Amino acid sequence: MLQWKRIVACTFGAFIIIFASGSIHAQQGWLTPFETSGYVATATYEETLAYLQRLDSASQWVSLQSFGVTPQGRDLPLVVVAKNGEFTPDSARASGKEIILIQSGIHAGEIDGKDASLMLLREIAITEALEDLADEAVILFMPIFNLDGHERSGPFNRINQNGPEEMGWRVTANNLNLNRDYVKADAPEMRDWLRCFNAWMPDMLIDCHVTDGIDFQYNLSYAMEVHGNMAPPVAAWERELEEELIDAMDDHDDPIVPYVFPRERNDLTKGIMDWASPPRLSTGYAAIRNRANLLVETHMMKPFKDRVIATYRLLIAVLEFVDDEAGSLREAVLEAEATDIARFRRADTTALALQFRSQGSTREYRFAGYASELRQSEISGGDYVWWDHSRPIEVEIPFHDDVQPTVSVRPARYYIIPQEWTDILEVLRLHDVQLHRLPQAQRFPVETYVFSNPRWRERPYEGRFTVSADKRTRLDTVTFPAGTYVVDMAQPSGRAAVHMLEPDAPDSFLFWGFFNAIFERKEYFEDYVMEAMAPEMLATDPALKAEFEQRLASDSTFAASPRARLFFFYERSPYFDEKMNVYPVSRVMRDMRIRMVPEGEYRRK
Repeated sequence: MLQWKRIVACTFGAFIIIFASGSIHAQQGWLTPFETSGYVATATYEETLAYLQRLDSASQWVSLQSFGVTPQGRDLPLVVVAKNGEFTPDSARASGKEIILIQSGIHAGEIDGKDASLMLLREIAITEALEDLADEAVILFMPIFNLDGHERSGPFNRINQNGPEEMGWRVTANNLNLNRDYVKADAPEMRDWLRCFNAWMPDMLIDCHVTDGIDFQYNLSYAMEVHGNMAPPVAAWERELEEELIDAMDDHDDPIVPYVFPRERNDLTKGIMDWASPPRLSTGYAAIRNRANLLVETHMMKPFKDRVIATYRLLIAVLEFVDDEAGSLREAVLEAEATDIARFRRADTTALALQFRSQGSTREYRFAGYASELRQSEISGGDYVWWDHSRPIEVEIPFHDDVQPTVSVRPARYYIIPQEWTDILEVLRLHDVQLHRLPQAQRFPVETYVFSNPRWRERPYEGRFTVSADKRTRLDTVTFPAGTYVVDMAQPSGRAAVHMLEPDAPDSFLFWGFFNAIFERKEYFEDYVMEAMAPEMLATDPALKAEFEQRLASDSTFAASPRARLFFFYERSPYFDEKMNVYPVSRVMRDMRIRMVPEGEYRRK
């Protein structure tokens, strides 16, 4: 158990400082814009930047940096808190301290984390009331990730949210949701974020949001990836953190609840459901990079002041746990990486889980909600749930938290990528996947996926037409030319590579449409050419004749379509495109010697 009395006393003292009228902070100008507004407004970008610049000037523990530039030309601020001046990624890692990344405003209207972080920065670096939070950690703050969206500010941007007076917009200037972009990395902001992440390699990512959804009594809900998508050592560390967070917030009489959804929206008695996040989301992405994570979701209908204070308290509790258990998180992360590297190196046949779903098993959970009733709407004509805030209730409901894999794959020992797929290679680099190249042509056996029946989403999703397809596996022996790229899976980013290169992964390159071109037919036949060729094919191939006759007898649609009947012969002719519907990424399944060099050492002859 942590020293919660120390935390409570320290935090109580900090709140006296923060909220006392005429305090030393007010005299010295260290109250945040949130506080000076009477806790109803969030800081603008200019106000945030000015406050951070003052912190940088006033404290030797604070360095204000930039991790990129938005499409509209704004610097993306990154604040580094390091008591011994570890203001670079190299010095931070060399210190042996755990590196904790706290970000806010990925959805810029959900901005509570920014104002909580500004107060927390002050109490660490100016009043030093919470300076011990930086004893064993280097703390990175990204106060506004979606900065262009933050500056599209107005009072009507979040219909479901109770304050602040004005808030930013959910998505970027390019209309992209950054919290769907972690894998495909279409947004310039995300590409900058990934470069920053790779440079610092934080041990934990904390992502601050405000939730929509059902109504309940809690100011704050939370989630951590602790199911099969997270390496066991890090998941175990997170379970310990979870217990301490629950205790810490209970001590403040500000209890928290897991971030869940109702099994049936109109009937809470059916229970609530847990899940494992796909890597398009922040916590799911941290999981495939073997990093601890925490999703903070304050409740949209609670007052802005209460939401910010709850976030502030939770961040303190996390950093206290990191301080008191110094070294344990880094140890768990290193163990997870080493385990992955070892399993990939030996071409382990154990399947790696890719997709998950809550199964039937449940446990009872005491839930603090409100009495509700299903009402008939005279406006919409439908039913809707009405929550009665005058009747708070606590009920025992089923918690469906038995999350199990639904889709798994045996990863390859190596993935082979033709050098012409440059956009794929660029995104792999953004995820710190180390690439090699063949210095000369080589021939070896591979597995190849062949697709059929591709299906596209009818409307764009995050700027892309996503695709799914049936597939089969084909064994080939292929001569790959010099310059071909190789992903040696025995590397720290191996798990991330699987999620990008395996088609069945929820955020694979195939799903996001990076390979849509392979489904397009580029050569066509004239009917009169195939009419002349088909009889010759039937006459020389009895098996083909039998297959054709069976298809005619069993498929009336096929039999009634002259074009389909001719296409039957075309796709079985030597003229059909042998690469159509064939996945260009090949899989080497056994541990074999491949002559390759790091891509930076490759020289084209």
